[in-house]
Amino acid sequence: MAILIGTRDGVYRTATVPVEDAEQVLDSGDVPRVQTFPELDGVFAATKTGLYRSTDEGQTWKNLNVPQEEVYSVVASPDSERLYAGTHPAHLYVSIDDGDTWAELEGFQELPSRDEWHTPRHRNEAHVRSLGVHPEMSDRVIAGVEVGGVHVSDDQGETWTERRDGVHDDVHHVLVLGADEYVASCGDGLYRTRDAGQSWTSLDTDLDHRYFREAFELDGRLYAAAARSSPGTWSGEGGADAILVESTDSGETIETVSYPGGPAEVILAWTAVEGDVLAGTNDGRLISRDEDGTWVDAGMIPAGIRSLEVC
Repeated sequence: MAILIGTRDGVYRTATVPVEDAEQVLDSGDVPRVQTFPELDGVFAATKTGLYRSTDEGQTWKNLNVPQEEVYSVVASPDSERLYAGTHPAHLYVSIDDGDTWAELEGFQELPSRDEWHTPRHRNEAHVRSLGVHPEMSDRVIAGVEVGGVHVSDDQGETWTERRDGVHDDVHHVLVLGADEYVASCGDGLYRTRDAGQSWTSLDTDLDHRYFREAFELDGRLYAAAARSSPGTWSGEGGADAILVESTDSGETIETVSYPGGPAEVILAWTAVEGDVLAGTNDGRLISRDEDGTWVDAGMIPAGIRSLEVC
């Protein structure tokens, strides 16, 4: 087993929790996503210098040469026949030959709101921050755009439908819990849909913290973390002023819990290691959840953590 840690400086690798000897194995710059897929061999790193793949648990990497260099998201179809990559600027590509060649899914550019996808924070452009699929709907692809909302395709990405009404358009991550059930972590709230985005419910109406990056689910428990505001406010004495929340009823009720590094550090990444939750913060801290529900320190690495994966 190897734990791969996507950071602001590339990918680190370790084999132990608590982490004591993390080694940098990919010098790629910022890594928004490190991910494995049951149907494909190896692990993928979506980075701002390309989409990389490793077939030896992260020890060596190959650039798959997606047409746009800055890759923010990646997902594989359940039948392993298609690999999708989302980029900055906001384009979507598919490969049907294991990443050797890529074709743009041009229907994604034809969505009615496409001209509205931009923000001054990202060179007045947007990016495909999140991609998801579910085995029960193998032809369905769910895309989250920062800034641009949630969009769904039911024909392998050829045509798209906007599902952005009722959810904030600054979408950082879409957690796919079922064919029709998703949780969207946004720059202004946490939202759930149970009808594939046709309607959305706000889950954080009782919270003062609104800046969510990613949610995670394990054994029926939903985890999410939020900062008081966007990353530009995370420096200084108070840091991110963040919270960690848990829910056992799909977000109907939410409990705020304490964690190492909080509230100055905000959790940005999640994974599961041998049945336990492992999380990473913007300051490079790893924390894990004990069987009794207590969060404990699990080591530090020398860069802010963006994503986590086990392979």
